[in-house]
Amino acid sequence: MKILSDFSFSELKSCLANLPQFRAKQIFDAIIQGKDYNETTLPKSLIEQLKNEYILKPVEIYKTLTSKDGTKKYLLKLFDNNIVECVFLKQNYGNTICLSSQVGCKMGCKFCASTLNGCVRNLSTGEMLSTIAVVNADNGKCNERNFSNIVVMGSGEPFDNYENVVKWLELITDKNGFNVSERNISISTCGLVDKIYEFAKLNYNITLCLSLHATTDETRKTIMPIANRYNIQQTLDALKFYVEQNNRRVVFEYCLIKDVNNSKQDILRLKDLTKDLKCHVNVICLNPNGGSLKATTRAEAVAFVKELNKIGVSATLRRSQGSDIEGACGMLRAKHLN
Repeated sequence: MKILSDFSFSELKSCLANLPQFRAKQIFDAIIQGKDYNETTLPKSLIEQLKNEYILKPVEIYKTLTSKDGTKKYLLKLFDNNIVECVFLKQNYGNTICLSSQVGCKMGCKFCASTLNGCVRNLSTGEMLSTIAVVNADNGKCNERNFSNIVVMGSGEPFDNYENVVKWLELITDKNGFNVSERNISISTCGLVDKIYEFAKLNYNITLCLSLHATTDETRKTIMPIANRYNIQQTLDALKFYVEQNNRRVVFEYCLIKDVNNSKQDILRLKDLTKDLKCHVNVICLNPNGGSLKATTRAEAVAFVKELNKIGVSATLRRSQGSDIEGACGMLRAKHLN
């Protein structure tokens, strides 16, 4: 079975060339609106014909949790019954959808619940697009865009699913579809250096975010296995290349872990690591996932950011949303699987 949302609009027209062109437009609109066959105005005979070969809606809402702050956390069921997460964040500057790129994750970062059950498989381009469609439809009218921003920061390592993520960028920014501005999209990577170089050459105007989380290679290796493959300097060199190619500021994600990466020396090293780069540091309070890592207090996190600002580092503390509904990446799925 093929997933119709894997196709761009032009590919869809070619794929359905035996049908009148307006039918391809109807089907494409149904994809963007998160509809299944029985919710369309397609003739029953055509629906029966298509259903034998194509999946129209590969993603369905399985469970929704709503936080007291308005954040919604979704468990989504894929066509093969795998489960992934998605988050809808209500914000004053425009709603944001946090998107997963894989079913689970194999990167093994100790602070992240996404990796607890390993990686089952990649999400296809169409599954990622359909995720946006069904969550969008659940938060307003299905024929309107009810969000402004997308962050690919859910379960999975986006650059470990490189081809599908790149094609998804093509589809999500398509004027025939959601028409999301590239500048309103952020993609987070733990640091697959070869893919950062490859992606930089595509000249997308997206915000690239690096999960740094440590200021020395020794410490990073203890919490992020990717550090055994690429050291911090190699990763910084790749980010510098990205900035040179795209003239876009990169973002360092820095999850504060008590007695691991929150010392005065870490603050000074962060200044040194970021001094020659167009960048911003996004400090995050750790959401403990049952492992040995301990969180700092929010007051300690605020003080950490203030010290960074004081010595000239552009840094902010990420606002905590959805903490009462297992809002951190991978937590709700892990709880469901267990």
